[in-house]
Amino acid sequence: MCGICGKFDQDGVNREDLQRMLRTISHRGPDDEGTLLDGCIGLGNRRLSIIDLPGGNQPICNEDGTVWIVQNGEIYNYRQLRRELEQRGHRFRTNSDTEVIVHLYEDLGEKCVERLSGMFAFAIWDAPQQKITLARDRIGQKPLYYSCADGEFLFASEPKAILAVSDRRREMDLLAVHDYLSLRFIPSPRTMFGHIHKVPPAHYLVFQHGRVTLQRYWELTFRNKLELSESELLEGLREKLKEALASHLVSDVTVGAFLSGGLDSSMIVATLCRDLHQKPQTFSIGVEEEDFDELPYARLVAEHCGTQHVEERVAANLIRSIPRMVWHMDEPSDPIAACMFQAARLASRHVKVVLGGDGGDELFAGFDRYVGNRYINAYSLLPQLLRRWLIGPLLGRLPDSFTYKSTTQKLRWVHQISLQPNPAEMYAEATSFFRFNHQGKQALYNPELWRQVGEIQSARAITEPFNSANASDLLDRMLYTDFVTRLPEHSLMLTDRMTMAHGLEARSPYLDHELVEYLASFPSKIKVQKGRPKYLLRRLAADYLPESIVQRAKQGFMFPIAYWFRTELYPYLERTLSDPFFVREGLFSKDTVRRLLQEHRDGRYDHHVRLWMLLNLEIWHQLYIEQADRESVDERLLAAL
Repeated sequence: MCGICGKFDQDGVNREDLQRMLRTISHRGPDDEGTLLDGCIGLGNRRLSIIDLPGGNQPICNEDGTVWIVQNGEIYNYRQLRRELEQRGHRFRTNSDTEVIVHLYEDLGEKCVERLSGMFAFAIWDAPQQKITLARDRIGQKPLYYSCADGEFLFASEPKAILAVSDRRREMDLLAVHDYLSLRFIPSPRTMFGHIHKVPPAHYLVFQHGRVTLQRYWELTFRNKLELSESELLEGLREKLKEALASHLVSDVTVGAFLSGGLDSSMIVATLCRDLHQKPQTFSIGVEEEDFDELPYARLVAEHCGTQHVEERVAANLIRSIPRMVWHMDEPSDPIAACMFQAARLASRHVKVVLGGDGGDELFAGFDRYVGNRYINAYSLLPQLLRRWLIGPLLGRLPDSFTYKSTTQKLRWVHQISLQPNPAEMYAEATSFFRFNHQGKQALYNPELWRQVGEIQSARAITEPFNSANASDLLDRMLYTDFVTRLPEHSLMLTDRMTMAHGLEARSPYLDHELVEYLASFPSKIKVQKGRPKYLLRRLAADYLPESIVQRAKQGFMFPIAYWFRTELYPYLERTLSDPFFVREGLFSKDTVRRLLQEHRDGRYDHHVRLWMLLNLEIWHQLYIEQADRESVDERLLAAL
């Protein structure tokens, strides 16, 4: 695991520029630093040593020094690839997984990505062709950003490294803000900065002769279904999961595991212990508020599996970490970031590599929205005028309990989605309900901002992949959409940033691309049955875990921020959002922001996600556009607590 960066400039690359880029991402690789400076090209690497501890320093070159690479991630099938390459005459200087990519590129060019199994983002400098190739893994577990203007090309694992040397003005992309408020992520290739772009997942980029070209090399399909019995599908899944887990244990350092007490992470730990005879150290985070605390469930799984378990409880004062979290993410986010940040901080005190359950909900259909249609369809039998003008206003008057998935929230969710005109719009509304939908943004924006962006529907980021999905039925369209949007742009981004903030490598066995392709070939009806999500994984887990864990209702990885924003943290929230930049500059309505605060405090509506997003947006602007130093932002936060 590493942080990578680089610069191409026909006038030559300054060593100090490369060093400034590397300093901003030193947290990603605290163990070592390496650079290549050769005329117009500069490559940099910050290393977190996981494989080939003494010999895997980067950049790494081919036999004659004409092709160089820097890589972030892990190639899980590198040993098999190395054997093939050595048989074809390639000579290796190291035992690292990164060197395999260099020699594979010599044979296959950019097509080398099709042979790689793992999570990766890399940059290759091909000196004879004067060409830079960037690539990201299929699912998007590892990030990669670039900027290109006037013959200068910059790339890095995080935007902050590009900003450290870019001469271009730090311009906020208002369309990115517009999408963030609805989606909680920013769709590729855009970022919060107008001149910085993402390399999308499953793509490689070529920069040559001053031009950038992008090419997709893999796409998930749900169309080719297996015709097997349930028992045959379960047995095949068992073997595929064991293979994926075994490959993700490739490491020269100790590997631990996150354990939330939910089904996904519990199944990872149970399979490691029972089938692979491993006893990983496990890590859990909890809170004092009982309805949000998962520590008892995590403890039950740890005792059942016999792991060495480490746990910690956190309180409302974790909000002091927000400036640091936002700085590490380079963009605002939602409350899940705080959960991952605390879990990563705990695990990093004990291990350098940790396994997690990312992708389990998308792979096995675990979200409630995957089964919500039965309720929406039943409710939609009522006339729309009755729903819109009578039931809707009545639901708006119900008080909210602020518990996880309260009854009031569920009723409002079903009502709002039922008003959408088609399945694609319904799914887009389902994913933005707790944030700012289009109508919510119209109330939030002042007239001038609405004139600029109001005609642009953020829902398009969901409806377009939904309608063009390589899938036939409704559930598969939902799963496909999540795999190409919310998973890489939100969940995996948070996992990468919050773990790397602590110099910790997170691996996601469920996202092994062969396992993902295999599950996509399962009939959708076996993933959801009798209105319950995750049917298939529950059936498999019955052989591994206590019944109370197998049958437990899903509880997302969340802290009781809704409570805290009404109590201990309300003074800070009110002070910070009483006169934020976006209100001062006439972008957001002060009255709307005040209304959100008051309704949340008074218990009428649970607005904690919306308020968190506005809070994060304000802190992001202070750090990245106003360029306030993190210490001063921290001081302002502490003064308000």
